[in-house]
Amino acid sequence: MADPFAVPGFGPSGGERGPAPARPSAWSVSALLLAAGDALAARFGAVTVRGELSGSTRASSGHCYFTLKDASGGAGALRCAMFKRAAALSNVPLQDGLQVELRGRLAVYEARGELQMVVESMQRLGAGQLYEEFLRLRARLAAEGLFDPARKRPLPPFVRTVGVVTSTAGAALHDVVATLARRAPHVQVIVYPSLVQGADAPAALVAALAQVERRNEVDAVLVCRGGGSLEDLWAFNDERVVRALDKLSRPVVSGVGHETDVTLVDLVADLRAATPTAAAEAVAVERSVVLEALTASARRLSARVEQRLQAHAQRLDTAAARLARPAQALGAWRQRVQRLEARHAAALRARWQALSRTQESLGVQLARVGERVLASRRERHQALGARFVRAAERTLTRHADTLRRHEQALANLDPQRVLERGYTLLESPDGRALVSVAALRAGQDVVAVLHDGRAELRVEEVRPSQTDESRG
Repeated sequence: MADPFAVPGFGPSGGERGPAPARPSAWSVSALLLAAGDALAARFGAVTVRGELSGSTRASSGHCYFTLKDASGGAGALRCAMFKRAAALSNVPLQDGLQVELRGRLAVYEARGELQMVVESMQRLGAGQLYEEFLRLRARLAAEGLFDPARKRPLPPFVRTVGVVTSTAGAALHDVVATLARRAPHVQVIVYPSLVQGADAPAALVAALAQVERRNEVDAVLVCRGGGSLEDLWAFNDERVVRALDKLSRPVVSGVGHETDVTLVDLVADLRAATPTAAAEAVAVERSVVLEALTASARRLSARVEQRLQAHAQRLDTAAARLARPAQALGAWRQRVQRLEARHAAALRARWQALSRTQESLGVQLARVGERVLASRRERHQALGARFVRAAERTLTRHADTLRRHEQALANLDPQRVLERGYTLLESPDGRALVSVAALRAGQDVVAVLHDGRAELRVEEVRPSQTDESRG
């Protein structure tokens, strides 16, 4: 029987020789692979093939590896390797879905016994079918406004519960949970399992998003999976998934693939992260940042309260100073009344003297009229004086009552009164008030201020209350 791999001038080891020797009774694996490689090289030589890029990777050595799929939709696939020299000369980006024309030679990769093509040159023909479908769908959805930046919703400032839509078998879920446990352990994570690859993945993702909306238990939603080829990530380009995300009432953060992978889910999401880990970091504020913000708010609140207390104390001091000597104010009013009485008396005497000088000419009747007028004026003056004194006394009484109310309010604000009711103030040795167990540590010296003295104490143990622990 003729050797199917026998080529005139080539032996099993691949070198050019004379007539092919007789086929051995049994091939070794290496010899058979060498013979197959020689047969392919002799039969095909340099070949040119067209197809669609898939599963492209670039190694750290500079070599590129990818699969060339049948662009017509057939099931054929050819593994390809483009070494560093050829890759450096190529100006075609390794992008899944591109249609390219390759020139090279067929060979057998002996380590795995696989057929592969060693690519010498690559030319771009155009976008592949999947990539063209991606572009068409993106253009149509963009025209509807689904990717409009104005539709993006901000994330809540403090997220307490995060919903994660991903596969429970992938590394993306582990990365998200580990990142949130490290940065924000106070955030609760609820997983909505779903397929993330394959023909059934779009329907599974839509069902998981519907469950998120129906259960209404999270503040934000994180949709994620690890990297892969365009085919691997195609479920996140499905129109059903994109529209389900657009209708979701919760803000959405996408973390699909690697930084270079872009899907329609990334475009419709409210926030796009380069990786699942970056998405977890973006969805929740770090615990230390929250604690610093709360501490700063507590300081500002304490300062404002202190300012208000000082302002009221100054107003009270001013009012007390104005009403400190009611007797002096009453004496001033009395002196004024006395001056008015003296002026009235002098005026009456002057009028009386004038009337006396004309009394002789007016006669006794005019003198009687003058006396009645003088008596009436005197009575009116006395009535006005009495009313003035009563008004002054009422004013002084009102001011005295106001003073007593201010004195009572000031006494109620006296810290000594609070201490007398059984409360104790804790201070640090340098006089700072200690209002939280967060400022205490075991072995710390503190000063207890009571209503009748001070006591120096040492903290043996610090036990936060259950409420404080749950908040932390």
